[in-house]
Amino acid sequence: MYSSIIFALIFVFVLSLLGTAVLDIIFRFLGKRGYLGNLFPNVRGGIPRGIGIIPFLILSFFFLPGYNSLILIIGIFAFIDDMMGRKKSPFGMEWGQLSRGIGIILVMVAGFIQGLGVSSIFIALMVQPLNISDMQPGSTCIVTMIMSVLTMIIMVLVGSGDASELPAFYTPLLLLIVCLGYCPLDFAGKIMLGEVGNHVFGVALGVSFYIAGGLAGVIVLFIITTALIAFVRRNNLKVFFRQRLRLLDPTFGDYFMDVLTGGGLGDLLRKLILKDTQPIVTNPLLISLGFRRLLYNPHALHPKAYVPNEPPKLKLGR
Repeated sequence: MYSSIIFALIFVFVLSLLGTAVLDIIFRFLGKRGYLGNLFPNVRGGIPRGIGIIPFLILSFFFLPGYNSLILIIGIFAFIDDMMGRKKSPFGMEWGQLSRGIGIILVMVAGFIQGLGVSSIFIALMVQPLNISDMQPGSTCIVTMIMSVLTMIIMVLVGSGDASELPAFYTPLLLLIVCLGYCPLDFAGKIMLGEVGNHVFGVALGVSFYIAGGLAGVIVLFIITTALIAFVRRNNLKVFFRQRLRLLDPTFGDYFMDVLTGGGLGDLLRKLILKDTQPIVTNPLLISLGFRRLLYNPHALHPKAYVPNEPPKLKLGR
């Protein structure tokens, strides 16, 4: 059995590596001629977006039976998100947001049908942090690979049982191999995963967490993944907070909350709940936990700046 797994993983790696390179060439050819729309954004002269469709297709075929339906659902709706982008729908939100939201809900429903219970909710919500991680080249890939390795280590330590007659570690190992084949061009900043890629990686990680330790495993590793993404993106988030949110002294809690609740869907929920008001957080404990970012409402009529009483002093010298 193990020899067949090894051969299958070698095949998957080659398929991911070559498939990514070929689709990059095809998308560039079509994109430069104006045929791809949102799938070829004008970033650094034009970069193919949605190349994560290669990991999506591979995982749809090679993932564990039953669980691959979750991959299929989120991948289809995420690719629709990539194609529709930020176009407004008649429902008061962007078509991309609507498609993503439907995909997340359907993953939850499918997870319940598969018998995953409450874990299906957290598996579906893994889409959020992985989506936020995909804001700079290679960040989603490095997070996916680190968490895949960590999950395999946990599986070995706790003695996780087989899943669908395969060793438990097959699932995160498959995800790791697919990501390794995809990632070289992503790290170089030549391609983009798109929503289809980061959403699929998120759900695949969530399933791996569930196999490793059930509901408790999903929750704990969900939190660790969110914290890891916040750490990886901390420098970019600091600039984003200062320039866009006027939050000059962000804490790690703010970074964590941005990864957990940022993005279009998070802002939409804030609009529905907070309407046009902007709560001001002054409690030191809540500040350290990131409640300023959690309650930041970009839809407020007159949002106040989160400027500290004593602005941070610039240090001269080094």
